[in-house]
Amino acid sequence: MPVSGRGGTSTGTAGAPARPASRPSAPRTASSRPPSVTPGGARTPTGAAGGSRTPAGPGGSRTPVGPGGPSTPPRGGTVPGAPSRRRRRLVVAVAALVVVALLAWPIGLVMWANGKVQHTTALSGAAGTEGTTYLLTGSDSRADGGIAADGTEGARTDTILLLHVPASGPSALISLPRDTYVEIPDHGASKLNAAFSWGQAPLLVRTVEQLTGLTVDHYAEIGMAGVGQVVDAVGGVNLCHDADVNDADSGMVWTAGCHDVDGTQALSFARMRKADLKGDVGRAERQRQLVSAVMAKVSPSSLVLNPGKQVALVDAGTGALTLDEDSNIVDLARLALAFRDATGPEGITGTPPIIDLDYRPGDVGSTVRLDPDQTPVFFAAIRDGSLPPGAVGGVPTP
Repeated sequence: MPVSGRGGTSTGTAGAPARPASRPSAPRTASSRPPSVTPGGARTPTGAAGGSRTPAGPGGSRTPVGPGGPSTPPRGGTVPGAPSRRRRRLVVAVAALVVVALLAWPIGLVMWANGKVQHTTALSGAAGTEGTTYLLTGSDSRADGGIAADGTEGARTDTILLLHVPASGPSALISLPRDTYVEIPDHGASKLNAAFSWGQAPLLVRTVEQLTGLTVDHYAEIGMAGVGQVVDAVGGVNLCHDADVNDADSGMVWTAGCHDVDGTQALSFARMRKADLKGDVGRAERQRQLVSAVMAKVSPSSLVLNPGKQVALVDAGTGALTLDEDSNIVDLARLALAFRDATGPEGITGTPPIIDLDYRPGDVGSTVRLDPDQTPVFFAAIRDGSLPPGAVGGVPTP
Protein backbone atom coordinates (compact mmCIF):
# COMPACT_ATOMS: atom_id res chain seq x y z
CA MET A 1 0.00 0.00 0.00
CA PRO A 2 1.32 3.45 -0.79
CA VAL A 3 1.93 5.49 2.25
CA SER A 4 1.61 9.22 2.05
CA GLY A 5 3.78 11.44 4.18
CA ARG A 6 4.55 15.17 4.62
CA GLY A 7 6.81 16.52 1.95
CA GLY A 8 6.05 13.79 -0.64
CA THR A 9 5.03 10.10 -1.00
CA SER A 10 6.91 6.86 -0.50
CA THR A 11 5.88 3.52 -1.87
CA GLY A 12 6.54 0.03 -0.50
CA THR A 13 7.03 -2.77 -3.06
CA ALA A 14 8.01 -6.39 -2.90
CA GLY A 15 11.69 -6.92 -2.47
CA ALA A 16 12.42 -3.39 -1.34
CA PRO A 17 12.54 -2.25 2.21
CA ALA A 18 9.81 0.15 3.11
CA ARG A 19 10.81 3.67 4.27
CA PRO A 20 9.57 4.62 7.67
CA ALA A 21 6.34 6.53 7.56
CA SER A 22 7.74 9.25 9.72
CA ARG A 23 10.95 10.57 11.17
CA PRO A 24 11.67 11.05 14.80
CA SER A 25 10.83 14.59 15.76
CA ALA A 26 13.49 16.84 17.11
CA PRO A 27 13.07 17.87 20.66
CA ARG A 28 11.29 21.21 21.05
CA THR A 29 13.02 24.17 22.48
CA ALA A 30 11.54 27.12 24.25
CA SER A 31 11.70 29.19 21.11
CA SER A 32 10.25 26.67 18.64
CA ARG A 33 6.61 26.78 17.62
CA PRO A 34 4.34 24.24 16.04
CA PRO A 35 3.59 24.72 12.41
CA SER A 36 0.46 26.69 11.72
CA VAL A 37 -2.38 25.15 9.82
CA THR A 38 -4.12 27.05 7.04
CA PRO A 39 -7.84 26.77 6.51
CA GLY A 40 -7.22 24.27 3.72
CA GLY A 41 -5.32 22.01 6.00
CA ALA A 42 -1.85 22.75 4.65
CA ARG A 43 0.84 23.39 7.18
CA THR A 44 3.11 26.40 6.91
CA PRO A 45 6.47 26.14 8.65
CA THR A 46 7.42 29.04 10.90
CA GLY A 47 10.76 30.25 12.10
CA ALA A 48 11.96 30.72 15.59
CA ALA A 49 11.26 34.45 15.54
CA GLY A 50 7.74 34.03 14.27
CA GLY A 51 8.49 35.02 10.65
CA SER A 52 7.58 32.82 7.71
CA ARG A 53 10.23 30.45 6.51
CA THR A 54 11.03 30.71 2.80
CA PRO A 55 12.31 28.22 0.29
CA ALA A 56 16.05 28.25 -0.15
CA GLY A 57 17.37 29.77 -3.38
CA PRO A 58 20.67 29.08 -5.12
CA GLY A 59 23.56 29.10 -2.73
CA GLY A 60 21.28 28.58 0.19
CA SER A 61 19.79 32.07 0.33
CA ARG A 62 16.15 32.45 1.00
CA THR A 63 13.88 34.91 -0.84
CA PRO A 64 10.53 36.23 0.35
CA VAL A 65 7.49 34.44 -0.95
CA GLY A 66 4.56 36.66 -1.88
CA PRO A 67 1.11 35.77 -3.09
CA GLY A 68 2.46 35.12 -6.57
CA GLY A 69 5.52 33.17 -5.56
CA PRO A 70 9.15 34.09 -5.01
CA SER A 71 10.12 37.69 -5.88
CA THR A 72 13.42 39.49 -6.57
CA PRO A 73 14.61 41.54 -3.61
CA PRO A 74 14.62 45.35 -4.18
CA ARG A 75 18.04 46.87 -4.68
CA GLY A 76 19.44 48.81 -1.77
CA GLY A 77 16.86 47.34 0.52
CA THR A 78 14.31 50.14 -0.13
CA VAL A 79 10.69 50.11 -1.15
CA PRO A 80 10.46 49.52 -4.93
CA GLY A 81 9.74 52.72 -6.93
CA ALA A 82 10.08 55.18 -4.04
CA PRO A 83 13.44 56.78 -5.03
CA SER A 84 12.47 57.07 -8.69
CA ARG A 85 9.18 58.70 -7.75
CA ARG A 86 11.01 61.21 -5.54
CA ARG A 87 13.50 61.93 -8.32
CA ARG A 88 10.70 62.50 -10.81
CA ARG A 89 8.96 64.91 -8.44
CA LEU A 90 12.23 66.80 -7.93
CA VAL A 91 12.87 67.04 -11.68
CA VAL A 92 9.33 68.31 -12.28
CA ALA A 93 9.68 70.90 -9.52
CA VAL A 94 13.01 72.17 -10.86
CA ALA A 95 11.65 72.31 -14.42
CA ALA A 96 8.66 74.30 -13.20
CA LEU A 97 10.93 76.78 -11.44
CA VAL A 98 13.05 77.18 -14.59
CA VAL A 99 9.97 77.81 -16.73
CA VAL A 100 8.67 80.38 -14.24
CA ALA A 101 12.07 82.12 -14.20
CA LEU A 102 12.33 82.14 -18.00
CA LEU A 103 8.86 83.63 -18.28
CA ALA A 104 9.12 86.05 -15.38
CA TRP A 105 12.49 87.54 -16.33
CA PRO A 106 11.56 88.89 -19.80
CA ILE A 107 8.12 89.97 -18.58
CA GLY A 108 9.67 91.82 -15.67
CA LEU A 109 12.34 93.32 -17.94
CA VAL A 110 9.72 94.58 -20.38
CA MET A 111 7.62 96.09 -17.58
CA TRP A 112 10.70 97.77 -16.13
CA ALA A 113 11.77 99.08 -19.54
CA ASN A 114 8.29 100.37 -20.26
CA GLY A 115 8.41 102.31 -17.03
CA LYS A 116 11.66 104.00 -18.04
CA VAL A 117 10.53 105.13 -21.49
CA GLN A 118 9.22 108.67 -21.74
CA HIS A 119 6.29 109.51 -24.00
CA THR A 120 5.32 112.58 -25.95
CA THR A 121 2.46 113.65 -28.16
CA ALA A 122 3.72 113.14 -31.70
CA LEU A 123 1.28 111.43 -34.08
CA SER A 124 -0.95 113.47 -36.38
CA GLY A 125 -3.96 111.21 -36.42
CA ALA A 126 -3.97 111.17 -40.23
CA ALA A 127 -5.51 108.24 -42.05
CA GLY A 128 -3.12 105.33 -42.20
CA THR A 129 -1.22 104.29 -45.28
CA GLU A 130 -0.33 100.74 -46.27
CA GLY A 131 2.49 99.13 -44.29
CA THR A 132 4.10 100.43 -41.09
CA THR A 133 6.12 103.63 -40.94
CA TYR A 134 8.52 104.67 -38.17
CA LEU A 135 10.10 108.09 -37.76
CA LEU A 136 13.38 108.08 -35.81
CA THR A 137 15.08 111.27 -34.71
CA GLY A 138 18.22 112.15 -32.81
CA SER A 139 17.80 115.26 -30.71
CA ASP A 140 20.83 117.48 -30.20
CA SER A 141 19.41 119.25 -27.17
CA ARG A 142 22.20 120.46 -24.89
CA ALA A 143 19.98 119.78 -21.87
CA ASP A 144 20.88 116.08 -21.56
CA GLY A 145 24.63 116.66 -21.43
CA GLY A 146 25.31 114.71 -24.62
CA ILE A 147 26.68 117.84 -26.28
CA ALA A 148 28.53 120.60 -24.47
CA ALA A 149 26.58 123.83 -24.03
CA ASP A 150 27.49 126.26 -26.82
CA GLY A 151 24.81 128.92 -26.57
CA THR A 152 22.31 126.97 -28.71
CA GLU A 153 18.84 127.13 -27.17
CA GLY A 154 16.07 124.59 -27.48
CA ALA A 155 16.33 121.28 -29.31
CA ARG A 156 17.18 120.49 -32.89
CA THR A 157 17.59 117.21 -34.68
CA ASP A 158 20.71 116.16 -36.56
CA THR A 159 19.23 112.76 -37.43
CA ILE A 160 15.93 112.11 -39.20
CA LEU A 161 15.37 108.55 -40.39
CA LEU A 162 12.25 107.18 -42.06
CA LEU A 163 11.85 103.41 -41.70
CA HIS A 164 9.07 101.80 -43.71
CA VAL A 165 7.92 98.18 -43.69
CA PRO A 166 5.59 97.57 -46.65
CA ALA A 167 2.87 94.96 -46.71
CA SER A 168 4.97 93.16 -49.32
CA GLY A 169 8.50 93.90 -50.50
CA PRO A 170 11.77 95.09 -48.94
CA SER A 171 11.93 97.27 -45.84
CA ALA A 172 13.52 100.68 -46.42
CA LEU A 173 15.59 102.99 -44.19
CA ILE A 174 15.71 106.44 -45.73
CA SER A 175 17.77 109.30 -44.29
CA LEU A 176 16.09 112.67 -44.63
CA PRO A 177 18.86 115.31 -44.61
CA ARG A 178 18.14 117.77 -41.82
CA ASP A 179 18.72 120.69 -44.22
CA THR A 180 16.19 119.42 -46.76
CA TYR A 181 14.20 122.36 -48.11
CA VAL A 182 10.53 121.58 -47.46
CA GLU A 183 7.16 123.18 -46.85
CA ILE A 184 6.42 123.21 -43.12
CA PRO A 185 2.70 123.26 -42.29
CA ASP A 186 1.57 126.69 -41.04
CA HIS A 187 5.15 128.08 -41.32
CA GLY A 188 6.11 128.13 -44.99
CA ALA A 189 9.28 126.79 -46.62
CA SER A 190 12.42 126.17 -44.58
CA LYS A 191 14.89 123.47 -43.53
CA LEU A 192 13.36 120.22 -42.33
CA ASN A 193 14.87 120.35 -38.86
CA ALA A 194 13.30 123.79 -38.32
CA ALA A 195 9.99 121.94 -37.96
CA PHE A 196 11.35 120.15 -34.90
CA SER A 197 12.73 123.37 -33.47
CA TRP A 198 9.45 125.25 -33.97
CA GLY A 199 6.92 122.58 -33.08
CA GLN A 200 8.83 119.56 -31.73
CA ALA A 201 7.67 116.07 -32.66
CA PRO A 202 4.08 116.87 -33.77
CA LEU A 203 5.16 119.46 -36.35
CA LEU A 204 8.06 117.32 -37.56
CA VAL A 205 5.70 114.36 -38.05
CA ARG A 206 3.22 116.46 -40.03
CA THR A 207 6.05 117.86 -42.18
CA VAL A 208 7.47 114.41 -42.97
CA GLU A 209 4.00 113.06 -43.78
CA GLN A 210 3.42 115.97 -46.18
CA LEU A 211 6.81 115.39 -47.83
CA THR A 212 6.57 111.60 -48.20
CA GLY A 213 2.87 110.85 -48.44
CA LEU A 214 3.36 108.22 -45.70
CA THR A 215 1.49 108.31 -42.39
CA VAL A 216 3.85 107.95 -39.42
CA ASP A 217 2.63 105.09 -37.20
CA HIS A 218 5.41 105.24 -34.55
CA TYR A 219 7.78 107.97 -33.45
CA ALA A 220 11.04 107.47 -31.53
CA GLU A 221 13.46 110.14 -30.36
CA ILE A 222 16.78 109.63 -28.60
CA GLY A 223 18.96 112.29 -27.03
CA MET A 224 22.61 112.49 -28.00
CA ALA A 225 23.67 111.45 -24.49
CA GLY A 226 21.76 108.23 -25.05
CA VAL A 227 23.77 107.44 -28.20
CA GLY A 228 27.03 107.38 -26.27
CA GLN A 229 25.51 105.38 -23.41
CA VAL A 230 24.17 102.69 -25.75
CA VAL A 231 27.54 102.33 -27.49
CA ASP A 232 29.28 101.94 -24.13
CA ALA A 233 26.63 99.43 -22.99
CA VAL A 234 27.43 97.12 -25.93
CA GLY A 235 31.17 97.43 -25.27
CA GLY A 236 32.00 99.84 -28.10
CA VAL A 237 31.65 99.43 -31.85
CA ASN A 238 33.87 99.30 -34.92
CA LEU A 239 33.34 102.16 -37.39
CA CYS A 240 34.96 103.04 -40.71
CA HIS A 241 35.65 106.31 -42.50
CA ASP A 242 38.01 106.63 -45.46
CA ALA A 243 39.47 110.07 -44.72
CA ASP A 244 41.53 111.79 -42.05
CA VAL A 245 39.39 114.14 -39.95
CA ASN A 246 40.11 116.79 -37.33
CA ASP A 247 36.79 118.58 -36.86
CA ALA A 248 36.56 121.06 -33.98
CA ASP A 249 32.76 121.41 -34.15
CA SER A 250 31.94 117.72 -33.68
CA GLY A 251 35.15 116.73 -31.88
CA MET A 252 35.83 113.99 -34.41
CA VAL A 253 39.55 113.20 -34.75
CA TRP A 254 40.07 110.32 -37.18
CA THR A 255 42.75 108.55 -39.15
CA ALA A 256 41.43 107.02 -42.37
CA GLY A 257 40.35 103.42 -41.83
CA CYS A 258 38.35 101.41 -39.31
CA HIS A 259 38.65 101.83 -35.56
CA ASP A 260 37.06 100.51 -32.36
CA VAL A 261 35.42 103.46 -30.61
CA ASP A 262 33.64 104.22 -27.35
CA GLY A 263 30.46 106.22 -26.86
CA THR A 264 32.06 109.66 -26.95
CA GLN A 265 33.97 108.93 -30.17
CA ALA A 266 30.88 107.35 -31.76
CA LEU A 267 28.83 110.46 -31.02
CA SER A 268 31.45 112.68 -32.72
CA PHE A 269 31.50 110.27 -35.67
CA ALA A 270 27.72 110.60 -36.07
CA ARG A 271 27.62 114.39 -35.71
CA MET A 272 30.52 115.42 -37.97
CA ARG A 273 29.42 117.25 -41.13
CA LYS A 274 31.57 120.27 -41.97
CA ALA A 275 34.72 118.21 -42.63
CA ASP A 276 32.82 115.82 -44.90
CA LEU A 277 32.81 116.69 -48.60
CA LYS A 278 29.41 115.01 -48.89
CA GLY A 279 27.99 117.19 -46.12
CA ASP A 280 24.57 116.10 -44.86
CA VAL A 281 24.59 113.01 -47.07
CA GLY A 282 27.90 111.83 -45.62
CA ARG A 283 26.68 112.41 -42.08
CA ALA A 284 23.51 110.41 -42.80
CA GLU A 285 25.65 107.53 -44.09
CA ARG A 286 27.75 107.52 -40.90
CA GLN A 287 24.66 107.68 -38.73
CA ARG A 288 23.20 104.62 -40.43
CA GLN A 289 26.57 102.88 -40.07
CA LEU A 290 26.63 103.63 -36.34
CA VAL A 291 23.13 102.35 -35.69
CA SER A 292 23.85 99.22 -37.76
CA ALA A 293 27.07 98.62 -35.77
CA VAL A 294 25.16 98.85 -32.48
CA MET A 295 22.46 96.48 -33.76
CA ALA A 296 25.12 93.99 -34.83
CA LYS A 297 26.51 93.91 -31.28
CA VAL A 298 23.08 93.22 -29.79
CA SER A 299 22.81 89.47 -30.33
CA PRO A 300 19.60 87.98 -28.87
CA SER A 301 21.41 84.77 -27.88
CA SER A 302 24.15 86.64 -26.04
CA LEU A 303 21.61 88.76 -24.23
CA VAL A 304 19.67 85.70 -23.06
CA LEU A 305 22.84 84.33 -21.46
CA ASN A 306 23.84 87.68 -19.97
CA PRO A 307 21.00 89.27 -17.96
CA GLY A 308 23.36 91.95 -16.65
CA LYS A 309 24.08 93.09 -20.20
CA GLN A 310 20.37 93.14 -20.92
CA VAL A 311 19.75 95.46 -18.00
CA ALA A 312 22.66 97.75 -18.90
CA LEU A 313 21.55 97.99 -22.52
CA VAL A 314 17.89 98.59 -21.72
CA ASP A 315 18.86 101.13 -19.07
CA ALA A 316 21.06 103.04 -21.52
CA GLY A 317 18.67 102.76 -24.44
CA THR A 318 15.54 103.81 -22.60
CA GLY A 319 17.01 106.45 -20.30
CA ALA A 320 17.20 109.05 -23.07
CA LEU A 321 14.42 107.59 -25.23
CA THR A 322 11.06 109.18 -25.99
CA LEU A 323 8.26 107.40 -27.85
CA ASP A 324 4.94 108.62 -29.17
CA GLU A 325 1.86 108.40 -26.98
CA ASP A 326 0.66 105.07 -28.44
CA SER A 327 3.94 103.13 -28.62
CA ASN A 328 5.64 100.90 -26.05
CA ILE A 329 8.74 98.78 -25.68
CA VAL A 330 7.25 96.01 -27.86
CA ASP A 331 6.82 98.47 -30.73
CA LEU A 332 10.44 99.46 -30.17
CA ALA A 333 11.47 95.82 -30.52
CA ARG A 334 9.56 95.58 -33.80
CA LEU A 335 11.33 98.74 -34.94
CA ALA A 336 14.69 97.12 -34.19
CA LEU A 337 13.78 94.04 -36.23
CA ALA A 338 12.62 96.22 -39.12
CA PHE A 339 15.89 98.17 -38.93
CA ARG A 340 17.85 94.92 -39.22
CA ASP A 341 15.85 93.93 -42.29
CA ALA A 342 16.30 97.33 -43.95
CA THR A 343 20.08 97.43 -43.39
CA GLY A 344 20.54 93.80 -44.45
CA PRO A 345 21.24 92.52 -47.97
CA GLU A 346 17.53 92.40 -48.80
CA GLY A 347 16.75 95.93 -47.61
CA ILE A 348 16.86 99.45 -49.03
CA THR A 349 19.02 102.26 -47.59
CA GLY A 350 19.88 105.74 -48.76
CA THR A 351 18.28 109.12 -49.36
CA PRO A 352 15.49 110.52 -51.53
CA PRO A 353 16.52 111.80 -54.99
CA ILE A 354 18.72 114.89 -54.45
CA ILE A 355 19.52 117.42 -57.16
CA ASP A 356 21.41 120.07 -55.18
CA LEU A 357 23.39 119.91 -51.93
CA ASP A 358 23.87 123.68 -51.77
CA TYR A 359 20.53 125.11 -52.76
CA ARG A 360 20.15 128.71 -51.54
CA PRO A 361 16.57 129.94 -51.88
CA GLY A 362 17.22 132.96 -49.65
CA ASP A 363 16.74 133.71 -45.94
CA VAL A 364 17.54 130.14 -44.78
CA GLY A 365 21.12 129.67 -45.96
CA SER A 366 22.39 126.54 -47.70
CA THR A 367 19.81 123.77 -48.05
CA VAL A 368 19.41 120.35 -49.71
CA ARG A 369 16.99 120.34 -52.62
CA LEU A 370 15.12 117.16 -53.53
CA ASP A 371 14.07 116.40 -57.09
CA PRO A 372 10.48 117.71 -57.25
CA ASP A 373 9.50 115.29 -60.02
CA GLN A 374 11.16 112.10 -58.77
CA THR A 375 10.58 112.44 -55.02
CA PRO A 376 6.80 111.66 -55.03
CA VAL A 377 7.40 108.65 -57.30
CA PHE A 378 10.24 107.48 -55.05
CA PHE A 379 8.18 107.52 -51.86
CA ALA A 380 5.22 105.85 -53.59
CA ALA A 381 7.54 102.98 -54.55
CA ILE A 382 8.85 102.81 -50.96
CA ARG A 383 5.27 102.63 -49.71
CA ASP A 384 4.29 99.88 -52.16
CA GLY A 385 7.49 97.83 -51.69
CA SER A 386 8.17 97.93 -55.43
CA LEU A 387 11.78 99.21 -55.28
CA PRO A 388 14.48 96.52 -55.55
CA PRO A 389 16.86 96.04 -52.60
CA GLY A 390 20.03 98.12 -52.52
CA ALA A 391 21.32 101.66 -52.07
CA VAL A 392 19.29 104.61 -53.31
CA GLY A 393 19.80 108.37 -53.69
CA GLY A 394 23.00 109.85 -52.35
CA VAL A 395 25.15 112.64 -53.70
CA PRO A 396 23.78 113.86 -57.06
CA THR A 397 25.95 113.22 -60.08
CA PRO A 398 26.66 116.06 -62.57
